Amino acid sequence: MKVEGIHHVAYRCHDAKETVEWYVKNLNMNFVLAIAEDQVPSTKEPDPYMHVFLDAGQDNVLAFFELPTKAKMGRDENTPEWVQHIAFKVKDMDTLLEYKAHLEANDVEVLGITDHSVFHSIYFFDPNGHRLELAAPDEAEKAKLDRLDQVKWQMLDEWSETKRAPKHADWMHKGEFEALD
Repeated sequence: MKVEGIHHVAYRCHDAKETVEWYVKNLNMNFVLAIAEDQVPSTKEPDPYMHVFLDAGQDNVLAFFELPTKAKMGRDENTPEWVQHIAFKVKDMDTLLEYKAHLEANDVEVLGITDHSVFHSIYFFDPNGHRLELAAPDEAEKAKLDRLDQVKWQMLDEWSETKRAPKHADWMHKGEFEALD
């Protein structure tokens, strides 16, 4: 038994139409489906909602709920803004640069390009305050991921015991990567 993939991820939005239009305009996603009901199917709670679905590529679906009868949407104040985000993969660095220019031309404030060693990314917010990331693979991504794969369990075990960042992958942000033979 194994999970086959993510069917969709769902977040809340302030305005379903504004959200769909923003993702279509800024990330070139297709609007694929809308569902609106007066009762929540899983809980039977009487609560009108609009549920919209966007094509995030390769059978990945990003969905949003607009909930007009609920209190204004907030965020977890105990979690830093940079932690909770949605990251989308783009083909390559040229595509990442094109998106950066496209977003900035649409008055979206963009942070980055950030070098994460195994990939490069930009960050920005959607109109609902959700932090988004676009990530492009690094030229040596496979070799770097292989190296990280070799130490993942040791890193996790050390973190679990000490709650301090293990040094097994210091090379990532020091620019000291050397492929192993």
